[in-house]
Amino acid sequence: MSDREDAGEVIFEIVRIGDVQRVAAIDAATGVEVVIQAPANAALADVRALALRKLERALAGDEGDESTPPPRPGKLV
Repeated sequence: MSDREDAGEVIFEIVRIGDVQRVAAIDAATGVEVVIQAPANAALADVRALALRKLERALAGDEGDESTPPPRPGKLV
């Protein structure tokens, strides 16, 4: 738990689906969950570190406002 001072327990769930592994990181205190996908042959330490960084960003509130979609070409119907 690199940058968080109040780093609590993080639960990792890793499921292999064919040539891909699905890695979920869940903050035990808040229940916030993030998911990443990585190649099945990726190192366990690397995918856990990536999922942890994504979870830290989510807990810091850097994921953006989910109520408004990101700007894209086209129109929202």
